Amino acid sequence: MTKPTEFKAQKQSLPGQQSKMKPEPEVIRKGYKGSGKLKEKKALITGGDSGIGRSVAVYFAREGADVAIVYLSEDKDAKETQRLVEKEGQQCHLIKGDLKSESFCKKAINETKEQLGGLNILVNNAAVQHPQDALQKISKKQLQETFETNIFSFFHLSKLALDHFKEGDTIINTSSVTTYRGSEHLVDYASTKGAIVGFTRSLALMAAKDKIRVNGVAPGPIWTPLIPATFDDVEKFGQDTALGRAGQPSEVGPAYVFLASEDSSYITGQFIHVNGGEVVGG
Repeated sequence: MTKPTEFKAQKQSLPGQQSKMKPEPEVIRKGYKGSGKLKEKKALITGGDSGIGRSVAVYFAREGADVAIVYLSEDKDAKETQRLVEKEGQQCHLIKGDLKSESFCKKAINETKEQLGGLNILVNNAAVQHPQDALQKISKKQLQETFETNIFSFFHLSKLALDHFKEGDTIINTSSVTTYRGSEHLVDYASTKGAIVGFTRSLALMAAKDKIRVNGVAPGPIWTPLIPATFDDVEKFGQDTALGRAGQPSEVGPAYVFLASEDSSYITGQFIHVNGGEVVGG
């Protein structure tokens, strides 16, 4: 039997990686015009320093929201997100820490409310992934880190956010196409993303009585810092999609705007599949 291997921990994103990627990910679509869909809203976005999280932060800002972003240790990337949000004329508060800690999750919620003056939108987006080609190579340490980051933090933050939410507020969770079609190299990661689907649908039913909506986005292959950090053959990344390429964060961000705004007022417990044309159930 193959012995479990030590894994090299990949952070929720990597220090300064977004600016080093070639090509650098597109954060917001050129020419996108905000229309005040999130005016005066206050949002907390985890993993907001780069990739999809950064894109969501900038789109939210262009639509009129103030944002707080949680990041692990990537100061340079976080400050760049802050610069981009402030360029849109909105506040961006940075919160550095480890989402595996329930006490830190509480700190993040309370700090967001204090610094922004409220909390209306929670985007649970932060995640880690550690590719392994055999189940025996997924160590207990890796399994624990993946689940504590990718799904336990969603429970902690959502539970705490609901204490502050009122009618019309929203939670948006990031899942993945991997949970719908499986991934032979990301068994533990795909499992957490599947848990997110069940969590989203169940919490949506629980929160509906308070007129709070809970939805999610399940991206396909998107060009983010996690990809070159965890995969070797990045040149072929996304080429097996119907559109024949990887997506950009700028192509995912608008899905979060839709779910956070009144445009989706009759939608809860659902997922938007931004995946380049792969047909999936659910």
